[in-house]
Amino acid sequence: MNIIHNFNMNDSFIVISLFIGTIIVLILPKRFTKKTTCNYLLCGVFFGFLFDHTLAVIPVSYYAINDSTSFELMDFFSHVMYAPFSYLFFYLYDLFNIRTRFSLLYVLVWVFVSIGIELFCVSIGIFHYKNGYNSYYSFVIYFLVQSTWIIFYRIITVYGDKTY
Repeated sequence: MNIIHNFNMNDSFIVISLFIGTIIVLILPKRFTKKTTCNYLLCGVFFGFLFDHTLAVIPVSYYAINDSTSFELMDFFSHVMYAPFSYLFFYLYDLFNIRTRFSLLYVLVWVFVSIGIELFCVSIGIFHYKNGYNSYYSFVIYFLVQSTWIIFYRIITVYGDKTY
C-alpha cells in the first residue's frame, strides 16, 4: 500500500466530499438508532468496496481508481466517502416516507444522481474507465445496489430493533 503520493484534484475532491458528507450526517436530525445508522453508513462503504474491487482488479480491470493501480491510502478514503451518500439515501427515503409504489422512481432518481457524480469523478481523475467500461454498466450496478438498499431498509424497519 502506497501511503505517500502527490496530492491533486481527485484527492482534494475525496477529502472535501468526506468532510462535507460527515458534517451533513452529523447535523441532520437523528432518525435512526445508532446501530441502524452504522448499518446504513456501512452499506455505502461495503458496496463501494465490493464493486470497485470486483471491477477494478485483474482479470476484469474495467477501471482504475485514483492515480495508480496499486492500493493507496486515498483509495481507502474514496470508499469511506460512499458512507454519507448511502446514509443520505436511507435518510431521505425515511424522511419522505416513500411508499413502495414510488420506490422505483426514488431509486431511479438516485441512480441518475450517482451516475452524475461518477461522471464528475471520471472527469477529475478518480475513476479511469478501461476495456470498454462506461457509465451504462454503472447504471445497472447502481440500480441493483440501490434496489437492494430499499429491501434492506424494509427489513430493518420491520425487524431491525427487535430482540430475540
